[in-house]
Amino acid sequence: MNRRQWENLAARESERWRPPTFAPVTGIRGRFGAAVRRFFDPQAGSIWRDLTGPLSQARGTVVDVGCGAQPYRRLLPDTTEYIGLDTERAQEDFGYSMPDVLPIGEDGRWPLADAKADVVLATETLEHVVDPAAFLAEARRCLRPSGRIMLTVPFAARWHYIPHDYWRFTPASLRMLLEGAGFAEVIVHARGNETTVAAYKLLSLLWPAVLPQNESGSVRLSPLVLPAAPVVIALALAANRSLRAPAGDDCLGYTAFAVRR
Repeated sequence: MNRRQWENLAARESERWRPPTFAPVTGIRGRFGAAVRRFFDPQAGSIWRDLTGPLSQARGTVVDVGCGAQPYRRLLPDTTEYIGLDTERAQEDFGYSMPDVLPIGEDGRWPLADAKADVVLATETLEHVVDPAAFLAEARRCLRPSGRIMLTVPFAARWHYIPHDYWRFTPASLRMLLEGAGFAEVIVHARGNETTVAAYKLLSLLWPAVLPQNESGSVRLSPLVLPAAPVVIALALAANRSLRAPAGDDCLGYTAFAVRR
């Protein structure tokens, strides 16, 4: 191929196909729709599996940074105080606009007092942060002594929210960053294995054909929906079943826990 025909990806400003954004969950219908989304979206489903137990045991003040549509908020006990934080450009860069969310400005400083939080939660956020070390330093500042941070990051995931997707992390880099920011007792779990990744990648190939997207970002059902349905269901079943197997060196992403020293 002639090099002159290569696309300069450094100049890309958008995705060719973007999965529908998450929406706030209300009522039985909303919960059912969210469960269906998690079944067919192994990334979201694996995060839900990893965080269900830890978030159900959370106490005190929970700060959800990069909260988006707050899909994991309802895993928290009613007794917790929930604070959502997101970039002040959440609507422009990521298509989210939620009420009662505290904005993070360009300086990256969180609008919270020192030692305010018992738990800091950041799901699929760190890869969108220009300076991860500064982000984790803010997390430590806002946590009480022995407070806990819970992170999820993608690994075998496509480039998304272009151009605001900057990093992919390994367990070694997560440990290095967390310990460098003043955290201890770092634990990193893999979400899935090679089978999960293979099924996820095949689903990613099918979604643009089954759910084509127009310029406004909305999706529609294509005539391929019915013929592709058995394959899509089989791949989703394989992905979900594989999450019960031991983790692999290749995985969808990582879930990390650490304690403020």
